[in-house]
Amino acid sequence: MHGAVEGIGYLVGTWRGEGRGLYPTIDSFAYMEELTFSHPDPRKPVLIYSQRTWSPITSLPMHSESGFWRPKLDGSLEVVLAQSTGLVEVQKGTFDADQKVICLKSDLVGNASKVKEITRVFKLVDGELSYVVEMATALTSLQPHLKAVLRKV
Repeated sequence: MHGAVEGIGYLVGTWRGEGRGLYPTIDSFAYMEELTFSHPDPRKPVLIYSQRTWSPITSLPMHSESGFWRPKLDGSLEVVLAQSTGLVEVQKGTFDADQKVICLKSDLVGNASKVKEITRVFKLVDGELSYVVEMATALTSLQPHLKAVLRKV
């Protein structure tokens, strides 16, 4: 594993679990989720990321995104994502290797007429990876949008 990746190396693998979505402009909803992180080339400081969600009732797909997580030795992190909706994100933030906490904030949200800002906070506690996504739009301030708890499979 590349030295810069070691601090978030615990992410490597597949995670599955349940989540909940809410926002003032939509009805609340539940979803099932799978996240996969891989590190195929130990010469490069990058994790390959993919995410997909589906309805717990119908099993139909709901959302997907993929991209790259680029950690640095100083504890900073850059994440580049493309969503199935056409939205793209560049997020920058930090990770705490000891506390296993990752905090990200959008540096760029592209191809999105309404979304203005996105934050993501990931935490690993007792083998469970949880996250909270907050979002701001042209009509709303930054507030909770998604949260999930996942377990490695």
